[in-house]
Amino acid sequence: MHIGVLKGNGIGPEITAATQRVLDATGLDIKWEDIPIADEAVTQYGHPLAPEVVRRLREAKRVIKAPLIVNKMQGRITCVQPDGSEATYPSLNNAIRRELGLFVNPRPIRGFRDVSGPFAELDIVVMREITEDVYIGLEHRIGEHAAEAIKLTTREAAVRVARYSFEYARERGRRRVSCLHKANVLNYTDGLFLRCFREVADEYPDIESDDMMIDAACYAVVRDPRRFDVVVAANQYGDIFSDLAAGLVGSLGLAPGANIGPTAAVFEASHGAAPDIAGKGIANPLALVLSGAELLATSGHPAKAARVREAVRTVIETRTALTPDLGGDATTEQLTDAVINAME
Repeated sequence: MHIGVLKGNGIGPEITAATQRVLDATGLDIKWEDIPIADEAVTQYGHPLAPEVVRRLREAKRVIKAPLIVNKMQGRITCVQPDGSEATYPSLNNAIRRELGLFVNPRPIRGFRDVSGPFAELDIVVMREITEDVYIGLEHRIGEHAAEAIKLTTREAAVRVARYSFEYARERGRRRVSCLHKANVLNYTDGLFLRCFREVADEYPDIESDDMMIDAACYAVVRDPRRFDVVVAANQYGDIFSDLAAGLVGSLGLAPGANIGPTAAVFEASHGAAPDIAGKGIANPLALVLSGAELLATSGHPAKAARVREAVRTVIETRTALTPDLGGDATTEQLTDAVINAME
Protein backbone atom coordinates (compact mmCIF):
# COMPACT_ATOMS: atom_id res chain seq x y z
CA MET A 1 0.00 0.00 0.00
CA HIS A 2 1.27 3.43 -1.00
CA ILE A 3 0.47 6.24 1.46
CA GLY A 4 1.56 9.86 1.13
CA VAL A 5 2.59 11.65 4.30
CA LEU A 6 2.24 15.34 5.16
CA LYS A 7 4.05 15.70 8.49
CA GLY A 8 2.71 19.19 9.13
CA ASN A 9 4.21 21.33 11.85
CA GLY A 10 3.77 21.92 15.57
CA ILE A 11 3.08 18.46 17.01
CA GLY A 12 2.57 17.11 13.49
CA PRO A 13 5.86 15.20 13.08
CA GLU A 14 5.46 13.54 16.51
CA ILE A 15 1.93 12.24 15.98
CA THR A 16 2.71 11.28 12.38
CA ALA A 17 5.57 9.03 13.52
CA ALA A 18 3.25 7.44 16.08
CA THR A 19 0.57 6.80 13.46
CA GLN A 20 3.05 5.23 11.06
CA ARG A 21 4.26 2.90 13.82
CA VAL A 22 0.70 1.75 14.58
CA LEU A 23 -0.25 1.19 10.93
CA ASP A 24 3.00 -0.68 10.29
CA ALA A 25 2.14 -2.90 13.27
CA THR A 26 -0.97 -4.15 11.42
CA GLY A 27 1.36 -6.20 9.23
CA LEU A 28 0.52 -4.41 6.01
CA ASP A 29 3.37 -3.74 3.58
CA ILE A 30 3.15 0.05 3.46
CA LYS A 31 5.30 2.29 1.30
CA TRP A 32 5.39 5.69 2.98
CA GLU A 33 6.12 8.72 0.80
CA ASP A 34 7.06 11.93 2.63
CA ILE A 35 5.68 14.90 0.69
CA PRO A 36 6.84 18.42 1.63
CA ILE A 37 4.28 20.98 2.73
CA ALA A 38 4.30 24.52 4.16
CA ASP A 39 7.83 25.76 5.04
CA GLU A 40 9.45 22.52 3.87
CA ALA A 41 7.81 22.92 0.46
CA VAL A 42 8.86 26.56 0.29
CA THR A 43 12.47 25.48 0.84
CA GLN A 44 12.25 22.76 -1.81
CA TYR A 45 9.87 24.26 -4.39
CA GLY A 46 9.52 27.94 -3.49
CA HIS A 47 5.81 27.64 -2.58
CA PRO A 48 3.92 26.03 0.37
CA LEU A 49 1.70 24.05 -2.03
CA ALA A 50 3.60 23.99 -5.31
CA PRO A 51 2.17 22.22 -8.40
CA GLU A 52 4.75 19.45 -7.87
CA VAL A 53 3.37 18.86 -4.37
CA VAL A 54 -0.21 18.71 -5.65
CA ARG A 55 0.85 16.25 -8.35
CA ARG A 56 2.50 13.95 -5.81
CA LEU A 57 -0.56 14.09 -3.56
CA ARG A 58 -2.83 13.14 -6.47
CA GLU A 59 -0.59 10.25 -7.42
CA ALA A 60 -0.45 8.96 -3.85
CA LYS A 61 -4.29 8.93 -3.72
CA ARG A 62 -4.28 8.14 0.03
CA VAL A 63 -2.57 10.64 2.31
CA ILE A 64 -2.04 10.91 6.08
CA LYS A 65 -1.95 14.61 6.97
CA ALA A 66 -0.81 16.04 10.28
CA PRO A 67 -2.03 19.46 11.48
CA LEU A 68 -0.71 22.68 9.99
CA ILE A 69 -0.35 25.96 11.85
CA VAL A 70 -2.70 28.63 10.47
CA ASN A 71 -2.14 32.04 11.99
CA LYS A 72 -5.08 34.28 12.87
CA MET A 73 -5.95 36.92 10.28
CA GLN A 74 -3.35 35.44 7.92
CA GLY A 75 -2.95 32.41 5.73
CA ARG A 76 -4.43 33.26 2.32
CA ILE A 77 -2.61 31.32 -0.37
CA THR A 78 -2.60 31.55 -4.18
CA CYS A 79 -1.94 28.44 -6.25
CA VAL A 80 -1.10 28.31 -9.95
CA GLN A 81 -3.45 26.09 -11.96
CA PRO A 82 -2.44 23.77 -14.84
CA ASP A 83 -3.75 26.30 -17.39
CA GLY A 84 -1.64 29.10 -15.89
CA SER A 85 -4.51 30.81 -14.06
CA GLU A 86 -4.47 31.39 -10.30
CA ALA A 87 -6.81 30.35 -7.49
CA THR A 88 -6.73 31.96 -4.04
CA TYR A 89 -7.77 30.07 -0.92
CA PRO A 90 -8.30 31.27 2.67
CA SER A 91 -5.80 28.82 4.18
CA LEU A 92 -3.33 26.09 3.33
CA ASN A 93 -5.70 23.45 4.71
CA ASN A 94 -8.47 24.74 2.46
CA ALA A 95 -6.09 24.85 -0.51
CA ILE A 96 -5.13 21.18 -0.11
CA ARG A 97 -8.78 20.13 -0.12
CA ARG A 98 -9.73 22.30 -3.06
CA GLU A 99 -6.69 21.47 -5.19
CA LEU A 100 -7.36 17.73 -4.77
CA GLY A 101 -11.11 18.03 -5.43
CA LEU A 102 -12.09 16.78 -1.96
CA PHE A 103 -15.71 17.55 -1.07
CA VAL A 104 -16.74 15.92 2.21
CA ASN A 105 -15.08 15.73 5.62
CA PRO A 106 -16.46 12.75 7.60
CA ARG A 107 -15.66 13.06 11.30
CA PRO A 108 -16.63 9.98 13.34
CA ILE A 109 -16.83 10.78 17.06
CA ARG A 110 -17.37 8.06 19.65
CA GLY A 111 -17.47 8.14 23.43
CA PHE A 112 -15.31 5.96 25.68
CA ARG A 113 -16.24 4.33 28.97
CA ASP A 114 -14.72 5.97 32.07
CA VAL A 115 -13.32 8.81 29.96
CA SER A 116 -16.35 10.42 28.31
CA GLY A 117 -18.57 10.47 31.41
CA PRO A 118 -22.24 10.94 30.48
CA PHE A 119 -21.26 11.02 26.79
CA ALA A 120 -19.78 7.52 26.67
CA GLU A 121 -22.70 6.45 24.44
CA LEU A 122 -22.19 9.23 21.92
CA ASP A 123 -21.54 7.71 18.47
CA ILE A 124 -22.04 10.10 15.57
CA VAL A 125 -20.48 10.82 12.20
CA VAL A 126 -20.47 14.47 11.12
CA MET A 127 -20.46 14.89 7.33
CA ARG A 128 -19.06 18.35 6.69
CA GLU A 129 -19.32 19.78 3.17
CA ILE A 130 -15.91 21.37 2.50
CA THR A 131 -16.07 23.16 -0.85
CA GLU A 132 -18.47 26.03 -0.11
CA ASP A 133 -20.15 28.14 2.58
CA VAL A 134 -18.37 31.10 4.20
CA TYR A 135 -15.13 29.08 4.43
CA ILE A 136 -14.71 29.44 0.69
CA GLY A 137 -12.96 32.72 1.51
CA LEU A 138 -14.92 35.08 -0.76
CA GLU A 139 -14.56 38.19 1.39
CA HIS A 140 -13.39 41.77 1.08
CA ARG A 141 -12.87 44.89 3.13
CA ILE A 142 -15.18 47.88 2.92
CA GLY A 143 -12.84 50.71 3.84
CA GLU A 144 -11.42 50.53 7.36
CA HIS A 145 -14.70 50.10 9.19
CA ALA A 146 -16.39 47.02 7.68
CA ALA A 147 -15.80 43.74 5.89
CA GLU A 148 -18.09 41.41 3.97
CA ALA A 149 -18.04 37.65 3.33
CA ILE A 150 -20.10 35.70 0.83
CA LYS A 151 -21.84 32.48 1.85
CA LEU A 152 -21.98 30.26 -1.24
CA THR A 153 -24.34 27.28 -1.58
CA THR A 154 -24.88 25.39 -4.82
CA ARG A 155 -27.31 22.60 -5.62
CA GLU A 156 -24.50 20.41 -6.97
CA ALA A 157 -22.48 20.50 -3.75
CA ALA A 158 -25.51 20.17 -1.44
CA VAL A 159 -26.88 17.14 -3.31
CA ARG A 160 -23.44 15.51 -3.48
CA VAL A 161 -22.77 15.70 0.26
CA ALA A 162 -26.33 14.61 1.12
CA ARG A 163 -26.10 11.57 -1.16
CA TYR A 164 -22.69 10.64 0.24
CA SER A 165 -24.18 10.82 3.76
CA PHE A 166 -27.11 8.54 2.94
CA GLU A 167 -24.87 6.06 1.10
CA TYR A 168 -22.53 6.02 4.07
CA ALA A 169 -25.45 5.41 6.43
CA ARG A 170 -26.74 2.54 4.28
CA GLU A 171 -23.34 0.89 3.95
CA ARG A 172 -22.51 1.19 7.66
CA GLY A 173 -25.93 0.21 8.98
CA ARG A 174 -26.69 3.64 10.41
CA ARG A 175 -30.32 4.40 11.19
CA ARG A 176 -30.76 8.14 10.60
CA VAL A 177 -29.30 11.13 8.74
CA SER A 178 -29.92 14.60 10.17
CA CYS A 179 -29.39 17.90 8.37
CA LEU A 180 -28.21 20.88 10.45
CA HIS A 181 -28.98 24.35 9.13
CA LYS A 182 -30.32 27.83 9.87
CA ALA A 183 -32.91 28.01 7.10
CA ASN A 184 -35.26 30.07 9.23
CA VAL A 185 -32.84 33.00 8.89
CA LEU A 186 -30.75 32.19 5.82
CA ASN A 187 -33.74 31.36 3.62
CA TYR A 188 -31.87 31.20 0.32
CA THR A 189 -28.50 29.57 1.17
CA ASP A 190 -29.40 27.26 4.04
CA GLY A 191 -32.84 26.92 2.52
CA LEU A 192 -31.31 25.49 -0.65
CA PHE A 193 -29.08 23.16 1.39
CA LEU A 194 -32.13 21.87 3.27
CA ARG A 195 -34.28 21.44 0.13
CA CYS A 196 -31.54 19.42 -1.55
CA PHE A 197 -31.19 17.26 1.56
CA ARG A 198 -34.92 16.51 1.58
CA GLU A 199 -34.91 15.65 -2.12
CA VAL A 200 -32.07 13.17 -1.63
CA ALA A 201 -33.71 11.77 1.52
CA ASP A 202 -36.73 10.76 -0.58
CA GLU A 203 -34.42 8.44 -2.55
CA TYR A 204 -33.55 6.51 0.65
CA PRO A 205 -36.87 5.43 2.24
CA ASP A 206 -35.03 2.76 4.26
CA ILE A 207 -33.16 5.42 6.26
CA GLU A 208 -34.77 7.89 8.65
CA SER A 209 -34.14 11.57 8.02
CA ASP A 210 -34.81 14.78 9.87
CA ASP A 211 -33.42 18.29 10.23
CA MET A 212 -32.69 20.73 13.03
CA MET A 213 -31.48 24.30 13.49
CA ILE A 214 -27.75 24.31 14.21
CA ASP A 215 -28.13 26.14 17.53
CA ALA A 216 -30.85 23.76 18.69
CA ALA A 217 -28.68 20.83 17.58
CA CYS A 218 -25.80 22.01 19.79
CA TYR A 219 -28.20 22.09 22.72
CA ALA A 220 -29.71 18.72 21.83
CA VAL A 221 -26.43 16.82 21.57
CA VAL A 222 -25.41 18.07 25.01
CA ARG A 223 -28.74 17.04 26.54
CA ASP A 224 -28.97 13.65 24.79
CA PRO A 225 -25.82 12.12 23.28
CA ARG A 226 -27.95 9.48 21.51
CA ARG A 227 -30.02 12.05 19.61
CA PHE A 228 -27.88 12.00 16.44
CA ASP A 229 -26.42 9.29 14.22
CA VAL A 230 -25.14 10.66 10.89
CA VAL A 231 -25.17 14.45 10.65
CA VAL A 232 -24.75 16.44 7.43
CA ALA A 233 -23.98 20.15 7.52
CA ALA A 234 -22.47 23.00 5.55
CA ASN A 235 -18.81 23.80 6.04
CA GLN A 236 -18.87 26.13 9.04
CA TYR A 237 -21.66 24.38 10.95
CA GLY A 238 -20.00 21.00 10.47
CA ASP A 239 -16.67 22.32 11.69
CA ILE A 240 -18.12 23.80 14.88
CA PHE A 241 -20.55 20.98 15.65
CA SER A 242 -17.89 18.28 15.29
CA ASP A 243 -15.53 20.14 17.64
CA LEU A 244 -18.35 20.41 20.18
CA ALA A 245 -19.00 16.68 19.94
CA ALA A 246 -15.28 15.93 20.34
CA GLY A 247 -15.22 18.06 23.47
CA LEU A 248 -18.15 16.12 24.90
CA VAL A 249 -16.34 12.78 24.59
CA GLY A 250 -13.29 14.21 26.34
CA SER A 251 -10.75 15.59 23.88
CA LEU A 252 -10.17 16.72 20.33
CA GLY A 253 -7.35 14.21 20.56
CA LEU A 254 -9.97 11.48 20.14
CA ALA A 255 -11.60 12.90 16.99
CA PRO A 256 -10.39 11.49 13.66
CA GLY A 257 -11.31 12.83 10.27
CA ALA A 258 -10.99 12.37 6.53
CA ASN A 259 -11.39 14.47 3.40
CA ILE A 260 -12.87 12.45 0.55
CA GLY A 261 -12.94 13.16 -3.17
CA PRO A 262 -13.58 11.19 -6.35
CA THR A 263 -9.93 10.19 -6.86
CA ALA A 264 -8.07 11.08 -3.67
CA ALA A 265 -8.52 11.13 0.09
CA VAL A 266 -6.65 12.89 2.89
CA PHE A 267 -6.95 11.54 6.43
CA GLU A 268 -6.31 13.96 9.27
CA ALA A 269 -7.07 14.61 12.93
CA SER A 270 -9.74 17.18 13.73
CA HIS A 271 -7.46 19.17 16.03
CA GLY A 272 -4.78 21.76 15.35
CA ALA A 273 -1.00 21.81 15.50
CA ALA A 274 -0.69 22.76 19.23
CA PRO A 275 2.67 24.55 18.90
CA ASP A 276 2.68 25.21 22.66
CA ILE A 277 3.45 21.54 23.38
CA ALA A 278 5.45 20.73 20.25
CA GLY A 279 8.69 18.89 21.01
CA LYS A 280 7.71 18.05 24.60
CA GLY A 281 6.80 14.46 23.75
CA ILE A 282 3.35 14.64 25.35
CA ALA A 283 1.12 15.09 22.29
CA ASN A 284 -1.84 12.74 22.02
CA PRO A 285 -1.56 10.88 18.67
CA LEU A 286 -4.85 8.95 18.91
CA ALA A 287 -6.95 11.20 16.65
CA LEU A 288 -4.44 10.73 13.82
CA VAL A 289 -4.08 7.02 14.63
CA LEU A 290 -7.88 6.67 14.36
CA SER A 291 -7.74 8.64 11.09
CA GLY A 292 -5.27 6.03 9.91
CA ALA A 293 -7.84 3.36 10.82
CA GLU A 294 -10.36 5.21 8.63
CA LEU A 295 -7.82 5.05 5.79
CA LEU A 296 -7.53 1.28 6.22
CA ALA A 297 -11.31 0.86 6.34
CA THR A 298 -11.78 2.69 3.04
CA SER A 299 -8.85 0.88 1.40
CA GLY A 300 -10.13 -2.66 1.60
CA HIS A 301 -8.76 -3.55 5.06
CA PRO A 302 -11.76 -3.28 7.43
CA ALA A 303 -10.51 -6.03 9.76
CA LYS A 304 -7.18 -4.29 10.30
CA ALA A 305 -8.98 -0.98 10.80
CA ALA A 306 -11.17 -2.59 13.46
CA ARG A 307 -8.05 -4.00 15.12
CA VAL A 308 -6.56 -0.51 15.44
CA ARG A 309 -9.83 0.97 16.75
CA GLU A 310 -10.29 -1.76 19.34
CA ALA A 311 -6.69 -1.36 20.52
CA VAL A 312 -7.24 2.37 20.99
CA ARG A 313 -10.48 1.71 22.87
CA THR A 314 -8.76 -0.83 25.12
CA VAL A 315 -5.95 1.58 25.98
CA ILE A 316 -8.33 4.45 26.70
CA GLU A 317 -10.87 2.50 28.73
CA THR A 318 -8.20 0.74 30.81
CA ARG A 319 -6.47 4.13 31.20
CA THR A 320 -3.16 2.63 30.08
CA ALA A 321 -0.41 5.18 29.43
CA LEU A 322 -2.65 8.17 28.67
CA THR A 323 -1.23 11.58 27.78
CA PRO A 324 -1.95 14.70 29.90
CA ASP A 325 -4.95 15.83 27.82
CA LEU A 326 -6.66 12.57 28.84
CA GLY A 327 -5.73 12.89 32.50
CA GLY A 328 -2.56 10.79 32.41
CA ASP A 329 1.16 11.48 32.52
CA ALA A 330 2.44 9.28 29.67
CA THR A 331 4.50 10.41 26.72
CA THR A 332 3.49 10.17 23.07
CA GLU A 333 5.83 7.20 22.65
CA GLN A 334 4.48 5.38 25.71
CA LEU A 335 0.88 5.80 24.50
CA THR A 336 1.87 4.54 21.05
CA ASP A 337 3.61 1.51 22.58
CA ALA A 338 0.45 0.77 24.58
CA VAL A 339 -1.71 0.80 21.45
CA ILE A 340 0.69 -1.52 19.60
CA ASN A 341 0.82 -3.89 22.60
CA ALA A 342 -2.99 -3.93 22.72
CA MET A 343 -3.09 -4.82 19.02
CA GLU A 344 -0.75 -7.74 19.62
